[in-house]
Amino acid sequence: MAFDLNNPKDVKVAPPALQPKPISEAQARAMQERTTLEEERIYRRGTVSVRDLIAPSSFEVTSAHLHLGDMYVRTLFVTTYPRYVGIGWGAPIINYNSTIDIAMYFYPIKPEVILKQLRNKVGVLEAQVISDNETGKPRDPIRETALRDVEQLRDDLTQGIEHFFQFAFYVTLYAKTVEELDKRTEEIEAIFGQKLIYSKRGFYQTEQGFNSTLPLLNDELAITFNMNTSPIASSYPFISSDVTSDNGILYGINRHNNSLILFDRFSLQNANSVVFATSGAGKSYAVKLEILRSMMMGVDVIVIDPEMEYRQLSDAVGGTYINVSLASDSKVNPFDLPRAKGDETSVDDVLRSAVITLKGLLRIMIGKPMGEKGTLSFTPEEDSLLDRALLESYAKRDITPDLTTLEGIVDYPILEDLLQVLQGMNGGDNLVARLEKFTSGTFSGLLNSPTTVEMRNQLVIFSVRDLEDELRAMAIYTIVNYIWNVVRSERKKRILVIDEAWWLMQNEDSAKFIFALVKRARKYYLGVTTITQDVNDFLGSSYGQAIVTNSSLQLLMKQSPAGVDRIAETFNLTQSEKYLLLESAVGEGIFFAGQKHAAIKIVASYTEDQIVTTNPQQLLEIEKEKKRLAAEQAEERNA
Repeated sequence: MAFDLNNPKDVKVAPPALQPKPISEAQARAMQERTTLEEERIYRRGTVSVRDLIAPSSFEVTSAHLHLGDMYVRTLFVTTYPRYVGIGWGAPIINYNSTIDIAMYFYPIKPEVILKQLRNKVGVLEAQVISDNETGKPRDPIRETALRDVEQLRDDLTQGIEHFFQFAFYVTLYAKTVEELDKRTEEIEAIFGQKLIYSKRGFYQTEQGFNSTLPLLNDELAITFNMNTSPIASSYPFISSDVTSDNGILYGINRHNNSLILFDRFSLQNANSVVFATSGAGKSYAVKLEILRSMMMGVDVIVIDPEMEYRQLSDAVGGTYINVSLASDSKVNPFDLPRAKGDETSVDDVLRSAVITLKGLLRIMIGKPMGEKGTLSFTPEEDSLLDRALLESYAKRDITPDLTTLEGIVDYPILEDLLQVLQGMNGGDNLVARLEKFTSGTFSGLLNSPTTVEMRNQLVIFSVRDLEDELRAMAIYTIVNYIWNVVRSERKKRILVIDEAWWLMQNEDSAKFIFALVKRARKYYLGVTTITQDVNDFLGSSYGQAIVTNSSLQLLMKQSPAGVDRIAETFNLTQSEKYLLLESAVGEGIFFAGQKHAAIKIVASYTEDQIVTTNPQQLLEIEKEKKRLAAEQAEERNA
């Protein structure tokens, strides 16, 4: 059968009710959006989201706790507070040694609402007080105190000094077992109880409590307590260690609370200190301030200065400045022995210790690289030969193990004596050839002479700036050994500052010697300060790590991105502390004193700043000012 579309009889038209209605633009858009959303839902169902990654494998809600994956969770909420809470009352909670979440919610209340309620409260309290007086009842201190508190709060709210809030405080605990969770809950409740703060567990509200402490700003518990601004401020978790003692010197300002960081390094387990910072971060400035202030407390200070940065400080306080170089008249003899101090140490022990120390110095001077790391050493034959030669060098000056005392002995052997002894020994030719440059060659002016320096001043500075790089390590080693001999001769409060200590960490013998010095310094009332800007070189040595461990005082200032990870690992820094060191300004950092530490800002008075500054521009201005004053004084004299 054929249909003719032009024939009206063959075309049947649907009734109007069954014909499709026209679609508006808005409806079309809505249909398109629904289609898009459905397509996206279908797509997302097959993908992994962040929520899928962080979600626990299971979630069980009970009346007393949540079972969240393999962890048990419980939330505590605070219901009442005492009349007075001290500043930082939340520190024991914040520093609790376990995983916890803390949430605080603040709901501001309009002053007029609170003032109306307080006015009514005042009326009730005053009526009760008047009634007690009229009936002859004894005064009620609690009621009178409440009346005074309410009146004071009304005044403060009216003047805008205080504001009023409803405050909610929640703590969520985590544990591996229910027993452990119960134990931690009791510990937190006990901490609250010590502050007279009453807390409760969220029974049948465990899920709401957990949700309330998530970082979603969703308070599902809504358990609040009326508080004004002052007690709420004391609840903030801005807690920092208060690094302050009754005695000591000012190191700087605590950046957390602007308190003074006063400390006596000699009150710690040991008086050793390490300072790590990049160039220009202010480490020398901070150490020079400590030197200046320590001298005011009667402490003797010895400094090894690699860049002549301490000359101005020495001149300002009348210190002794010793420039050690090949052409200098200031000499230190490595063969010197500790000055007699009348203790039980035998001469034999002193000589053996001196020989071991000298062999370490000779390894730096004439040792050959051995092993994978290129450690300087001698062959067993050379080592034995040097051992005998050193003892014979002392014997040439009548210093032998059978002496009963070293008192009165001032004539010690020098490097030339050792060379002569080696020349008369079989097999010593190779050592003689390597040693000759230090006795009659280019380097003969450094160590081949009796000691000509004196350390009778409160501040003594040894400068090694004019020495070649290859001579610095052996010169510093010799100077430190001489200082150690002086320290052992007389117990006295002293600080030894070794600037750019990474020079000594490059060689195993010098690193070992400094480590031994740091370990033994406490017995002789000595505090050793090691300063370095090359963190990786210093901490790359096992002795460098040990020196840090044996230093109770530590100052970390601005670090470079290349070294901050090593610093963070060594000192167990948090991410925030790590970023603080990366972003610190000049003179800022973290100060560690035993178990306490705080962010510090080094501060100085104008006079101190003029003495200890290392800023080249500032030093140039000071020099110009000195010349101007000198010229004015010369004109006055001529006039």
